[in-house]
Amino acid sequence: MRNNSIFERYEIKYLISSEQKRTLMRAMNGHMKPDEYGRSTICNIYYDTPDYTLIRRSLDKPVYKEKLRLRSYGTAAPGDRVFVELKKKYLDVVYKRRVSLPEREATFYLASNLSGGLEGQIGSEIDYFRFFYEGLAPRVHISYDREAFFDREDESFRVTFDENIRWRNHDLSLTAPASGNPILPPDTSLMEVKTSGGIPLWMTSVLSEQMIFKTSFSKYGRAFEAISSQESARAAV
Repeated sequence: MRNNSIFERYEIKYLISSEQKRTLMRAMNGHMKPDEYGRSTICNIYYDTPDYTLIRRSLDKPVYKEKLRLRSYGTAAPGDRVFVELKKKYLDVVYKRRVSLPEREATFYLASNLSGGLEGQIGSEIDYFRFFYEGLAPRVHISYDREAFFDREDESFRVTFDENIRWRNHDLSLTAPASGNPILPPDTSLMEVKTSGGIPLWMTSVLSEQMIFKTSFSKYGRAFEAISSQESARAAV
């Protein structure tokens, strides 16, 4: 398989208002530029066990946590290349391994009991994960509109803004249109700062001036909480 990728970095999250976003965008002008995807819709399918072991553990905020997802940029056709991603977090450092392959092949691979469908070390890690957690299957579809930027002098420093974050637990395919239940108010964005080192002084200054503080936020976690609430409400009827 081609387009194997490995990422190791810090990912710091902030919930910001539309006014704060405008201020940040003005401050970024001259320092950063849009990445290759620019503004795009990102679609994800999160895989989990029947009792949601992975997200339950993640919400307990352990030192180490991991997740498996299938990702596309926009709604995918069966022949479009998508990403199988294994994401781990240990002591605030995020490690991501991903492999790119056609959507139909990725979906078949993740639904099968076969190993060896992906080549190399990344493929071996994903295979091990799939067989360690029994009963992995698509559980939640999460999509959002993202604007992504990288620093003109240091491409490892990235900033993304996610809006219109929505979830659903039906039509769990990347070939289905992006839609679902909203997670955030319409005037709120999730900003993520991704860096392998520190945050530039100009960025820390504007964060301080605008009183923007980092937060703990999980899109899948918010979706799972909504699912749990719905199930509790149905059980109470």
